[in-house]
Amino acid sequence: MSSAFEITEQCSGTQFYCEPGQSVLKAMEQQGLKCVPVGCRGGGCGFCKITVLSGDYECGKMSKVHVPPESRECGEVLACRIYPLSNLTIECRPRESEEPAKQQTTTKSMR
Repeated sequence: MSSAFEITEQCSGTQFYCEPGQSVLKAMEQQGLKCVPVGCRGGGCGFCKITVLSGDYECGKMSKVHVPPESRECGEVLACRIYPLSNLTIECRPRESEEPAKQQTTTKSMR
């Protein structure tokens, strides 16, 4: 794996390797890691959003709804659409929409 790039997830300290030309998400999946939720794998759903804290990478096409240009400038990207050019340090976060779902309540009408 000498040509592979080392990816470090900052919060957990988990390290894994990503081959040149391979997406970070694909590398995670091949190594059995579940750092982020997985959706469409094509840059359209926004489920696999991560923040790149350091390192160089190329970006594929991503939904501007989920990753607007200003977010991308801050390192927010989709793991399915980035390809490392060097070792990376990333931060994986749970989806923001998962928290409110846990707090949903059901209301029944009474007659």
